[in-house]
Amino acid sequence: MPVVPRRTRLDLQGLRALAVLGVVASHLTGWPTGGFAGVDVFFVVSGFLVTGILLRDLAATGTIDLRAFFARRIRRLLPAALLVLSTVVALGFALFHQTRAEQTLGDALSALGLVSNWRFGLQGRDYFSSTDVSPLQHFWSLSIEEQFSLVWPLLLLVVIALLPRTSRRGVGGRWLVGGVAIVLVAASAVAAVQLTASDPTGAYFSTLARVGELGVGAALAALAPVLGRLPATLRVLLAWAGVGAVVAAFVVIDPTSPFPAPWAALPVTGAALVVAAGIGGDPRHRHLFPLTNPLSVAVGNVSYSLYLWHLPVIVFAGVLLPAGPAWMPIVLLATVVLTVATYLGLEQPIHRSPWLERHRPAAEENPAASEPVSVAPEPAPVARPAALASRPAGWVPGQRYYPGARPRPAEDVTPALPEPEHVTSALPEPAPVPAAALDHASATAPDPQPEPAAETAPPSRPLTWAAWRERFSARIGLAAAVLTIGAGATVLSVFVTYGAPVLQLPGITTVAAPDPAEVADALPTLQAQLAAAVSADAWPELHPGLDEVIRESSSDNRAHDCFTPDATPDPGRCTFGDPSASHHLYLVGDSSAMAYAPTIAALAEQSGGAWRATTVGMYGCRFTDVMIETRDPAVAANCAARKEQVRAMVAADPADLVIVSNAFTLGTAVGGASLDAAQLATATFAEVGAWAPPGRTVFLSPPPHGADLDRCYSPVTGPSACLAAVDDVWTQMESATEAEAAATGNNAISALPFTCWQNVCPAFAGDTPVRYDETHLTPAFAERLAPILQQELQARGLY
Repeated sequence: MPVVPRRTRLDLQGLRALAVLGVVASHLTGWPTGGFAGVDVFFVVSGFLVTGILLRDLAATGTIDLRAFFARRIRRLLPAALLVLSTVVALGFALFHQTRAEQTLGDALSALGLVSNWRFGLQGRDYFSSTDVSPLQHFWSLSIEEQFSLVWPLLLLVVIALLPRTSRRGVGGRWLVGGVAIVLVAASAVAAVQLTASDPTGAYFSTLARVGELGVGAALAALAPVLGRLPATLRVLLAWAGVGAVVAAFVVIDPTSPFPAPWAALPVTGAALVVAAGIGGDPRHRHLFPLTNPLSVAVGNVSYSLYLWHLPVIVFAGVLLPAGPAWMPIVLLATVVLTVATYLGLEQPIHRSPWLERHRPAAEENPAASEPVSVAPEPAPVARPAALASRPAGWVPGQRYYPGARPRPAEDVTPALPEPEHVTSALPEPAPVPAAALDHASATAPDPQPEPAAETAPPSRPLTWAAWRERFSARIGLAAAVLTIGAGATVLSVFVTYGAPVLQLPGITTVAAPDPAEVADALPTLQAQLAAAVSADAWPELHPGLDEVIRESSSDNRAHDCFTPDATPDPGRCTFGDPSASHHLYLVGDSSAMAYAPTIAALAEQSGGAWRATTVGMYGCRFTDVMIETRDPAVAANCAARKEQVRAMVAADPADLVIVSNAFTLGTAVGGASLDAAQLATATFAEVGAWAPPGRTVFLSPPPHGADLDRCYSPVTGPSACLAAVDDVWTQMESATEAEAAATGNNAISALPFTCWQNVCPAFAGDTPVRYDETHLTPAFAERLAPILQQELQARGLY
């Protein structure tokens, strides 16, 4: 059987480049809004390439060589993935707080176990959230692809067992594979529609909803003989239409679009058109120059390493570097350095190494000594045309000839998501072939059956370790040089832009608390501590520590169960202070009120038996007389009932004072009407004022938003990274609430004086963390506010 040289399909390389650049740009800048759909393009390409390899085995032997298939994938994927995973985990424990570091370790283990998408889906992780980004979140797509690559060959082995061995190697086996792929696509489409409607977050990560996209590529591989006969003009039109569809998907899709159903159909269709149009013909596809130009092909070659590194660099840069005009160029520089170094020094060398290669017997290595791999009989030799007879030895049709050059070998393509299909220069060169053999091959080779170019040719003979070292030692050295020089350039850029970094170990210094003798009451003392925290350049020893408050969140709030939507709160367990106290105070509202529950409980317990306080509400449920939309189904289902329950409690045991606290964010009423700050303030007093004593309703504002500790806190950076300015929405809400309180004869107390200093909000005051996330007070800090709130209420004649 003559050896048909394999050439890389440049359009697929360019399609990979387009896809990975869309993903990277979306994560880095937020534009294009639909750049995340590049992953769907990768799914189609990978399903096509993986199935092409399996069909090649099926045509050659009537079965699938699982050992060789999985060995190729391990060489191709595992080394670079292990490098990224281990680096991210190590940096996570060095740079993240303990809770986030442990979460990152869990993410890495799930990625290694190929179940990242299940982990994120079960956690309810929002892929589009900007506040809960794992540096390994992008491994979800790799997990889905590898789940496909594990199950798909096994499924095909079971299915083709229904055919006689001779039929498996012919058209029958190919059509059976295509039929299974089409059934897979249809079943996955149904699952995608149902899951997107019922659980959009879970649907995004769902294997069931996504595997059909790989099935589309598999069906294209099975249909390659038919697609290869398309007219050249039609191929050109389909290819350009496919590119247009992918670009349109990047632009018109956004995070609010129903995804994957139905919007994933647009990038999937575009990718399928490009793949189908490129089957057969010249693999260079020069007419499709946006994809086949040298730059696009080069990016496609390194797309796997680029995909692996881009998100960790973005996330860690967000922790270490302040925002500014130089932030993005530094991130891009670091990403390029790591990508090129990994591609040259690890990805390519290991992929092309003899590791896990099976040593085949001589008869298997020599096609002449074994069974032919083609089911079609070879045609009888024919006379060489005169034009070919004059060609020098070493010339192969379709290739440029250079004196002394050897023909390009077949390429071993091992696809991945988003894996580059490598250029032939990265392949081992074969042993010299006698000129007579080449002449015979060129004279007798039949027109090849239209197959997925470069996916179905037989693999090249593997290198020996000695030949591998000779071929790749220089590339590994070049990778080391790229990494060294690039790292130096990145560090220099950081120094020039931000100055030398100031690193610290936790607990080395503490912020000196003001002398209590110098302050007259609790509020000035706390304000002095806030002022010191704003200017602090080192983390003090905090009690509890930031790692602890982030981990515990609201779980150690003793009123936590009084605000859950799952069960009706027990008034007895939610009431603090002396049960026989003559005065009764209620704290109601959403999670902002829950955060103040330790304040109110301490206030009642320190009242000398004069007050008892009941703290009830529901996190996510604002106490307004209009229903506010929420993304939590449990809250949406129970919010109205919880308000009725609180009204019944007050009716049964009347209140002397009602304190209400709701989130200071704008909202949308159920039904779609947008509510501004004034409307929300009016709705709050209308709800509570209907059952509170006249003139004895107090709106206690939540604290202004602070920095997200989960992202800003690192043991190696100072507290300035966690400073936040008072946002405009909070200011609008506070002004509207104070105006509504004055108009209705009620009261409003601002949290600004005891949580921020000169409109800057730090993460701690003295030795106490202020918040455990962006908006909610820690129970320890909330208890410190009891005397301050007491003074505020006494000043208004309410306590």
